[in-house]
Amino acid sequence: MRVRTFAAVVAALALLLTGCSAEDDPDGGPVRLRFQSLAWQKESVDANKELVAEWNATHPDIQVDYVQGSWDSVHDQLLTSFEGGEAPDVIHDASDDLADFAYGGYLADLTGLLPERLKAAIPARSWETTTFGGGIYGVPFLQEPRVIMANKRILEASGVRLPTPEKPWSWPEFRQVAKELTAAMGQGKYAVAWPLKEPVSVSLNLGLSAGGQLFHREPDGKVTIRFTERDGVVPGTLHDQVNTDHSASRSTLGSGGSDALPGFFGGTYAMVPLGFSYRQQITQQAPKGFEWIVLPAPAGKDGLAQGVSPQTLSIAEDSRHKKEAAAFLDFFLQPANMVRLARGDWMLPTGTDALADPSLHTVKDGWATGAAVARHLRSAPAQSVRGYPEWKDKVATPAYQEYYSGAIDAAELRRRLEKDGNLVLARYQRD
Repeated sequence: MRVRTFAAVVAALALLLTGCSAEDDPDGGPVRLRFQSLAWQKESVDANKELVAEWNATHPDIQVDYVQGSWDSVHDQLLTSFEGGEAPDVIHDASDDLADFAYGGYLADLTGLLPERLKAAIPARSWETTTFGGGIYGVPFLQEPRVIMANKRILEASGVRLPTPEKPWSWPEFRQVAKELTAAMGQGKYAVAWPLKEPVSVSLNLGLSAGGQLFHREPDGKVTIRFTERDGVVPGTLHDQVNTDHSASRSTLGSGGSDALPGFFGGTYAMVPLGFSYRQQITQQAPKGFEWIVLPAPAGKDGLAQGVSPQTLSIAEDSRHKKEAAAFLDFFLQPANMVRLARGDWMLPTGTDALADPSLHTVKDGWATGAAVARHLRSAPAQSVRGYPEWKDKVATPAYQEYYSGAIDAAELRRRLEKDGNLVLARYQRD
């Protein structure tokens, strides 16, 4: 036990020392920055580590230590590290996780730190996802639209019109197509599998296409939840596919995206709406001869508009080397490097020049469809709402799950989202 305790102490001290600066080093060594990355797929981890190594090879006075983090625990882990004064200098996260950290004073305002090149490289609509109270608290660099992975043979054999980014399905047309496909596929098979283990982001982000917003900022700056007819278009379509048309599988509602892939490969489901990065799993796991295509999500009154919460890079407010960290971000997010990161994660870059790279516009693996949808991506509705994580976990997730399963109706969904949700938000907006 003593050996284990001593080893734990040594490990903790080593972790702290990796963040020590040159001014803490009596020998005057290089500035050391800790970069916590959440990359997890091998291609993505490799791309991140390669870029860190390239920086270190050309910047002997500013060395970056790669620290592996995890999406599963990042919010709690970061909160603990912030409060303990041990936060990494450079922080990889998602924009919908930043609001509480930004308002809490844990993240540095990047407005005066970032070079003009980097500011100009990324469109204003992307910067909106990381802007809170007039400050910029993260650099949005990777984004992921939601698309439809489709069994090419089933759809072509059915004779239904295949949508394109230029002529997408409307939500009513998507519902009708799903009914026709299900009828043609036979008993026990479904046109659609909606993996809705995490139903909130799907409901809100796709809801933007129909003009849904849900969160409304009042003149006094406070946010209230109002569930309008437009907010009900996308959830209503999903609910009716499962409970009225029986064109969508009920069994996948509590599943993650990966859980639906075996049924997709086996022909049980003709279409699975998923995040763009799931294409990697499909290419790796699909049986030989399986033909699939990527289709855009349906469009509403606002076209192909979709909410998105980009992956972000931030700098800790407690970092002693913010300028050096900003210089590393500028290198890390050069257009060519952003393309490498995007391809490693099978996602899309936010940078205009990076997104124009020819390798992201090929028909193979659906890159061109995703790139065409990318220009319609907007800030997710809840992006700057304080208390969103609690609202999502305690109110919205169970409410949407029960609605999609048919346990509650649309009126009860609205009551829960508005009444219970506004009570949660009110606690975070007290003067």
